[in-house]
Amino acid sequence: MRMAEVCPERVIDDPELRGREGVFRDREQAGRHLASMMADLAQSDALVLAIPAGGVPVAAPLAEELGLELDVAVVSKITLPWNTEAGYGAVAFDGTMRINERLLARLALNEQQVAAGVQKTREKVRRRVRELRGDRPLPEMAGRPVLLVDDGLASGFTMLTAAEAVRKAGAEMLIVAVPTAHEDALHRVLDEVDCVYCANLRGGVRFAVANAYVNWYDVSLDEARGFLV
Repeated sequence: MRMAEVCPERVIDDPELRGREGVFRDREQAGRHLASMMADLAQSDALVLAIPAGGVPVAAPLAEELGLELDVAVVSKITLPWNTEAGYGAVAFDGTMRINERLLARLALNEQQVAAGVQKTREKVRRRVRELRGDRPLPEMAGRPVLLVDDGLASGFTMLTAAEAVRKAGAEMLIVAVPTAHEDALHRVLDEVDCVYCANLRGGVRFAVANAYVNWYDVSLDEARGFLV
């Protein structure tokens, strides 16, 4: 497919959902809404790669609606020792790692703590790859659009790490598809991908991905695996 067909603009959002909260019932509805924005990709050779675990319930209905191949791109945040929800970097399925150096400089972490955090995350990623993909080789990515899907972008750091790993795996045309995103994170990610589809674009200092959803919960690995069978 030609770039103009896949990415008519660099950022494609839904003007009716801008700045609003509670716009999706759950991740499934969000995925189907995204699919309606990407109808030109239906029945194409595009590949959908979900970022587990929360991105899988978004990507599965999106792939189903568009008739596209679904797989996963395992990436995990390097989290703080005292807060497993906050991260200062991420590790991807192929070992690609990014550290948010500006954030790390403000944290009271020594080299041993950082090294331990990185090692723990690498082990987590390897475990998730085994549990979700087994020994299957990665799908062919060269010459086809690749959609990276998550349930939202807060800082964008996990998505940037995923995008770098997928580029290394051969993707030439890289599209990010997320139900919701902070405008700063979106533009941060936009520097390294071809375009971004985002249904619900928001700003503000109190942004949270969860606030776009009425029904929000942490997705288990077992639930994510169920979508991939």
